[in-house]
Amino acid sequence: MISNYNKLLSIIFLAFLTGCSTYMPSNTENICDIFRGETDWYESAVDASDEFGTPIWVMMAIMHQESRFRHNVRAPRDYLLGFIPWGYKSSAYGFAQAKDEVWGEFQADFDSGADRDEFYDAIHFIGWYTNNTQRRLGISKWDAYNQYLAYHEGQGGFSRGSYKSKAWLLRVASKVKNKSAMFNDQLKSCKEELDDAIDGWFW
Repeated sequence: MISNYNKLLSIIFLAFLTGCSTYMPSNTENICDIFRGETDWYESAVDASDEFGTPIWVMMAIMHQESRFRHNVRAPRDYLLGFIPWGYKSSAYGFAQAKDEVWGEFQADFDSGADRDEFYDAIHFIGWYTNNTQRRLGISKWDAYNQYLAYHEGQGGFSRGSYKSKAWLLRVASKVKNKSAMFNDQLKSCKEELDDAIDGWFW
């Protein structure tokens, strides 16, 4: 009897974990809907913001631009001779589209086996990266526009001004800035509700 009960609990727990790892928001344009659909995501975002000081809406705007909150996104395919699949154009992968090298630095900093397709790890990566950008380049963690440029180009690329000749990238950074402002306004309307949900979900 006890053995069967334990097996049932294990099945439910594994199903819960599987559901969390594959959650995809049905409405990626509303931060309240995103977090209502998976309050673990909100709790992870709060934790990352508390640890690194980057506002939730800035981190989420960057993630929105990079992956639209899809866990297994890869960079576009590369082709040999124009038609033979030949790997990918870059190693960028997961929610945050982090590349192998910088993801390795993140893992080393925290002695962690973090995964790019896990929301908790990806939102902490964005918090960590934007915090480093603020320390190294003096860009405010609230400045979604320039934080995104440094995120996309790398901190070295940003310091060299590599973005200045990329009109398309400046337009994308403006989109991230606007998305961040929109997410901020939306979050104000549901923050209390979400805080209550993560404080009281167990009971």
